[in-house]
Amino acid sequence: MGDLKVEDGADVSISDLFNTRVNKGPRVTVLLGKAGMGKTTLAHRLCQKWAEGHLNCFQALFLFEFRQLNLITRFLTPSELLFDLYLSPESDHDTVFQYLEKNADQVLLIFDGLDEALQPMGPDGPGPVLTLFSHLCNGTLLPGCRVMATSRPGKLPACLPAEAAMVHMLGFDGPRVEEYVNHFFSAQPSREGALVELQTNGRLRSLCAVPALCQVACLCLHHLLPDHAPGQSVALLPTMTQLYMQMVLALSPPGHLPTSSLLDLGEVALRGLETGKVIFYAKDIAPPLIAFGATHSLLTSFCVPTGPGHQQTGYAFTHLSLQEFLAALHLMASPKVNKDTLTQYVTLHSRWVQRTKARLGLSDHLPTFLAGLASCTCRPFLSHLAQGNEDCVGAKQAAVVQVLKKLATRKLTGPKVVELCHCVDETQEPELASLTAQSLPYQLPFHNFPLTCTDLATLTNILEHREAPIHLDFDGCPLEPHCPEALVGCGQIENLSFRSRKCGDTFAEALSRSLPTMGRLQMLGLAGSKITARGISHLVKALPLCPQLKEVSFRDNQLSDQVVLNIVEVLPHLPRLRKLDLSSNSICVSTLLCLARVAVTCPTVRMLQAREADLIFLLSPPTETTAELQRAPDLQESDGQRKGAQSRSLTLRLQKCQLQVHDAEALIALLQEGPHLEEVDLSGNQLEDEGCRLMAEAASQLHIARKLDLSDNGLSVAGVHCVLRAVSACWTLAELHISLQHKTVIFMFAQEPEEQKGPQERAAFLDSLMLQMPSELPLSSRRMRLTHCGLQAKHLEQLCKALGGSCHLGHLHLDFSGNALGDEGAARLAQLLPGLGALQSLNLSENGLSLDAVLGLVQCFSTLQWLFRLDISFESQHILLRGDKTSRDMWATGSLPDFPAAAEFLGFRQRCIPRSLCLSECPLEPPSLTRLCATLKDCPGPLELQLSCEFLSDQSLETLLDCLPQLPQLSLLQLSQTGLSPKSPFLLANTLSLCPRVKKVDLRSLHHATLHFRSNQEEEGMCCGFTGCSLSQEHVESFCWLLSKCKDLSQVDLSANLLGDSGLRCLLECLPQVPISGLLDLSHNSVSQESALYLVETLPSCPRVREASVNLGSEQSFRIHFSREDQAGKTLRLSECSFRPEHVSRLATGLSQSLQLTELTLTQCCLGQKQLAILLSLVGRPAGLFSLRDSTRHTEKLSFPRLEACALGFKKKRKKERKKERKKVSEDTELRTKIN
Repeated sequence: MGDLKVEDGADVSISDLFNTRVNKGPRVTVLLGKAGMGKTTLAHRLCQKWAEGHLNCFQALFLFEFRQLNLITRFLTPSELLFDLYLSPESDHDTVFQYLEKNADQVLLIFDGLDEALQPMGPDGPGPVLTLFSHLCNGTLLPGCRVMATSRPGKLPACLPAEAAMVHMLGFDGPRVEEYVNHFFSAQPSREGALVELQTNGRLRSLCAVPALCQVACLCLHHLLPDHAPGQSVALLPTMTQLYMQMVLALSPPGHLPTSSLLDLGEVALRGLETGKVIFYAKDIAPPLIAFGATHSLLTSFCVPTGPGHQQTGYAFTHLSLQEFLAALHLMASPKVNKDTLTQYVTLHSRWVQRTKARLGLSDHLPTFLAGLASCTCRPFLSHLAQGNEDCVGAKQAAVVQVLKKLATRKLTGPKVVELCHCVDETQEPELASLTAQSLPYQLPFHNFPLTCTDLATLTNILEHREAPIHLDFDGCPLEPHCPEALVGCGQIENLSFRSRKCGDTFAEALSRSLPTMGRLQMLGLAGSKITARGISHLVKALPLCPQLKEVSFRDNQLSDQVVLNIVEVLPHLPRLRKLDLSSNSICVSTLLCLARVAVTCPTVRMLQAREADLIFLLSPPTETTAELQRAPDLQESDGQRKGAQSRSLTLRLQKCQLQVHDAEALIALLQEGPHLEEVDLSGNQLEDEGCRLMAEAASQLHIARKLDLSDNGLSVAGVHCVLRAVSACWTLAELHISLQHKTVIFMFAQEPEEQKGPQERAAFLDSLMLQMPSELPLSSRRMRLTHCGLQAKHLEQLCKALGGSCHLGHLHLDFSGNALGDEGAARLAQLLPGLGALQSLNLSENGLSLDAVLGLVQCFSTLQWLFRLDISFESQHILLRGDKTSRDMWATGSLPDFPAAAEFLGFRQRCIPRSLCLSECPLEPPSLTRLCATLKDCPGPLELQLSCEFLSDQSLETLLDCLPQLPQLSLLQLSQTGLSPKSPFLLANTLSLCPRVKKVDLRSLHHATLHFRSNQEEEGMCCGFTGCSLSQEHVESFCWLLSKCKDLSQVDLSANLLGDSGLRCLLECLPQVPISGLLDLSHNSVSQESALYLVETLPSCPRVREASVNLGSEQSFRIHFSREDQAGKTLRLSECSFRPEHVSRLATGLSQSLQLTELTLTQCCLGQKQLAILLSLVGRPAGLFSLRDSTRHTEKLSFPRLEACALGFKKKRKKERKKERKKVSEDTELRTKIN
């Protein structure tokens, strides 16, 4: 919808309502106003003005009232509408209508009460008159004519065009109320008394903001003033309901109140409200009532055209609100209405501005009048109407209050909150008002519905009963210009926010008068308004009177540059202010620099954020008292302020502000005189190379504690060199990240080195730096990241010269990733690196290096003493050279000894700390491996070599293993995530004998191989593990032959292979040839009881076995422990072997042959009492000590005498038997037998 371009709150002339310069399309104006604002009066006033010749732009004007048009049920033509229902022309109808069609742009049609047109809408859609109105608005009938409609705010018909102008009728402000009162009383002696009453009675004055109520108030004052002392209106006219009650009394004969007539007329009024009827005929109202209403000015009569040549007398209440008041009287005083029926009318209506939902009702004020009549003050009046039935009236009043109490505790929308406040305020019940106020939410929003001064005054009255603070948010609400005056003295408001294009200078002036009276106000928001310099000037004067303010927002107000500067002048006068938001106000660069000066000079400013539309000041109030701060000069720096400026830290973010080189110069000059800077962000501007160079040179003088951001400023490759040279002498620079592709130029800073005193202070600083800086660097480290800058080989020499100045300032991390160095650049950089001194890291990732160039970088191990680790992932082009982090950290914490001991210590560390080469995602062919190993010959040790590729051929593995003797400094060789062939276990096993330095070989699943090498000082002894390598019986003999060539095997792990019973049998047969002195692990090789039995049978041929254990259950373990020399006593443990009866004799034979076996443990081997007895009887052994333990879980009870009887079969004669007690065994039974 469109709006008239007039100043908010200004007087609008009648000619301003119609834009006569537009000549095409439908031209529609909608006059919106709440009930009682004077819409109908204005419509009739337009007719009078036209008749007097003041609207010369129109040759014809027609006025229609929808309340009358609603009575027409047939479809009308435009001619019938104009001439049959309005005026019949003297000449031919058709001729006149044709003239009107030709001159339609000079025809004005006024439709009063558009909201009432929706009342009779039936199931078939809009009625005939509304259809005709729609055609007129859309230009299908009388195209080009002017249409004006009046309506209450709320639902509007969809036929209104989008470009229709919406004009809001506002209520009276203070001067207009006085003007109306002066006109009403004219030269009467009571005029002065009436004005005094209005000045002293704030409630009555707020009610008079509604013109209709102002007329009622004048009528009541005219009636009351002669008989009452001055000031009595406070008691007699406190609410709208009592205002109407006094009006009824004023219109009634003195001393006589026609109770029955009032109740009967109220019944007619209620019936009309229920049926949507505002016009009544003689058949609807009894003649005595018509006479009564006309006599007391309660009813008006008029002719209603019903057709060509036909008309009928109609009757209506003088105002819709009067109809609602009389209906409320009937509900409260009539004996026909009980309290249950009454409470159904106590509802809250929503006033959302909607076009598609429920239509407006006719009973907007009915609940309010019912609540007002529930006041104790109205009880005598109602009791008189109810013929003295005071108990009935009291019950109804209590019922209304009870309903309001229930509504007060519910969660309500903004419109319903306003309606509830009106109802509660009308009751004059302090307890109910307190309940309502305390039940309101802390955040109370009012969105997109019109509010008047009366609404806000009522809300203020309710909030007076609230103790807790409240936040009021008015967003998109059409507000009367003087609405803020209703908030005067409302001390409960903590946050106050307005967002509406309807707010102008008059609104701002009224708000400035209210702000100083709100003692709790901490946040003020005024956004999206039409306030100009005049309105802002009033607010600027008022803000210093609100020292408790913490946040102020003037977002999106189309403020000029000078207005913005005027606003920031108030900053020193707001001692508790933490945020000032001036975003979306389109200021120029010169003004922005002025604001930057304010940020530098104002001692409380901690941040200035400007980015495109954003403009925000963040402040940190000092500890001084409010009085001290208010005495300080505006923006002139005193000695105390300079001291405060040096102690504070300022963040300045001027992003995307179109700053250029000359602006950078001005900004540098400004910042050099200012406080320490936490952060300076100038990203997204137009500084280009020269501006970036100037800012980089000034960085060391600006005392920036954390970050300088010059991203997206048009920096070129040539400018990169200039920036590097400019910051080379900056001691506090911790990181510089330049990425031309991503338009990134960021400087990160650390604290001044001289500010760090002692190891404890240095450690604390490092901890804080970890939290603030993403690079996580210690104090002396700096990181230079020149990534994705398109750097080529030809740029390196100049870059290294520029970087040379940075190397002496600390350990340097250098990042050249994402450039275009290529092989030539890598070779050239390898030549230049020694001149850069000791780096901590160098990143050459994503530079398009070939395999030859990558392998060429390995030579850096020989030429760069600082290089300790080289990580290369060839396919992903990840290349990283790193130094020794441990020595760097020790230097940073100050724990190194003094020179020359420090140099000796570092040399010792370089000899002890291994160098590491990690090469992955690389095709490892024999020529490449040969070249790699040849390059590593000159590398100082110790050296760790980690290789990874998709698959390593046998030839490549042989080449690598053959080169091992040439690398005496090698301490570790690792092949991770690398596919190996089934032959690889034999190649690696052969290495144990070919390379004496190998102390451990570990191969897992043919994908992970690790070789550990011994130093000269380490003892001899080898370990090998080949787990998950699919070794089977066919491999055992050749594998054992390779192992037999080794001198000393302390451990052999062949678990998780495929040996099976046959393979394990073959391995046990070959064991005497293998020099194992420790553990042989054969677990998880899919063996059965056969392997366990064969182990027992093999023990006599393996004299160095000291212990063997087999578990064929879920554990699947098979381990044999050897000693270096023959072992006199052996231990055998068999678990979960599930021996069957046929295995008992074979087990006994093996035990009989294993003369060195001294202990046998059987655990859950399924040998019952009978099988154990047979086993013991079959074992034949010479005299000696043998221990047999059987741990079982049989439920059968086993008795010792029976077992001893079995044991006598293999005992020699004994002279004495041991006596034992009988006991029951359910889980574990242990049998120990000594053979002498």
